[in-house]
Order: sequence, then structure tokens, then C-alpha cells
Amino acid sequence: MADHDLGSLLGNLLGRGSSSGSGKMLGALFNGAGRGAGSSLEGLLGQLRDGGLGAKVASWTGTGDNEDISGAEIAQALPAGLLASAARSCGLREVDAADQIAETLPVAVDELTPEGKIPKEALEELIAQQLQ
Repeated sequence: MADHDLGSLLGNLLGRGSSSGSGKMLGALFNGAGRGAGSSLEGLLGQLRDGGLGAKVASWTGTGDNEDISGAEIAQALPAGLLASAARSCGLREVDAADQIAETLPVAVDELTPEGKIPKEALEELIAQQLQ
């Protein structure tokens, strides 16, 4: 991953530029979800499924419309400490971080799963491929 960190790549993927706070927040979330296993899309989505959001995750990875999600749903579904850690790393309150994640995560997941399949590659690789 040459010159870019995960947050910058996610910001570019979301079409908001590398200075996007949303990209930084998602990068912090993915990094926290992938502890010990790298930043995998499957890792975070698995945690959201385990938190009761399986139908919403399926809509984001599928080929149909994306279901909306609220910040409260994100906060409830994520493992204890993950949201707090991501929010802290971005200088946000947890509620603001959850709202930001709820707004951008469905779009990012949809972009990273264009054929309805969850790739196994590290996020940095996936995003770099999407941006080419």
C-alpha cells in the first residue's frame, strides 16, 4: 500500500477525497475489526452479522438496493470497545462516529462488493483495485 493509508483510500473510494473524515473513521473501524487478521471486509461484516444486522449486510453486499442503517443500530451491533476505539482515534464522540459509519459504511461495502461477493483480500488491495 504505497503512499496511502486505509482512511485515505476509503475516502477516495467514497468520492470525498483523501481528507475525508468518513474515510478516516471507516479506516479506524476496519483496522479495529481486523485485529490480528489484517483489515478484512469479511471480519467487520461478520461482526455486524453477529450483532444482528445480517439482513442489512446482505443488502449491501448483494446486487439490489442497500438498506439504510442508523447510528444506534451500528452502536448496538458492534462488539464492545470497537466503536469507542474507532471514535477515539478520530477525535469523535461515539454517537457521532456511529452516525458517520451508518452514513458511509453501506456505500463503501457496496463499492467493494460489485458482484455480490465478499473478497478475501486485504482492504487496501481491494480499494486500490477499485480506484484504478
